Amino acid sequence: MSEQVVKPRLVRCPQCGGDSVFAPGNKWRPFCSERCRQIDLGAWASESFRVPAAPPQDPDELGSDGQTLMH
Repeated sequence: MSEQVVKPRLVRCPQCGGDSVFAPGNKWRPFCSERCRQIDLGAWASESFRVPAAPPQDPDELGSDGQTLMH
């Protein structure tokens, strides 16, 4: 039997868009380098990235349990 050669899985680095090996041997995965990982962390820390949220509801429309009242 011949040995099966496993190609490393390449993904796009979320920061620079370059190739990144997605394997346990890449300690920065899914990033391609420590630099890209640090840039991404800095963007989260400085709140450059945000998770979208619904605007706060009018407190008059909430019941005593905090749920929206049906009209």
